[in-house]
Amino acid sequence: MAINAITGGSTAPTTTSVQQMGQSDFLRLMTAQLSQQDPFNPVDNQQMVAQMAQFSSLAGISETNATLQQISDQLKAQTALLEEIRANTPASPAPASTQEG
Repeated sequence: MAINAITGGSTAPTTTSVQQMGQSDFLRLMTAQLSQQDPFNPVDNQQMVAQMAQFSSLAGISETNATLQQISDQLKAQTALLEEIRANTPASPAPASTQEG
């Protein structure tokens, strides 16, 4: 089975950027595998369940990453706000010292 027929892309390796498979790529490959399998010798059920578990894990990890990125962005915004407030707040005067003499 040729990868070009599935993705429509080139099979030449690229050296300028790192390519990673995303969730849509994984689903596209799994769908192609199901459509190209031999009906008289289908994929083993255990293999199919393992692939579905990988797909579910990928989806969960992607969602977790998105949530963590939102939390990080909120913390950065709060930190910047606190730094701005601290910079704009006048310093409190030092307490008057009494000298005995």
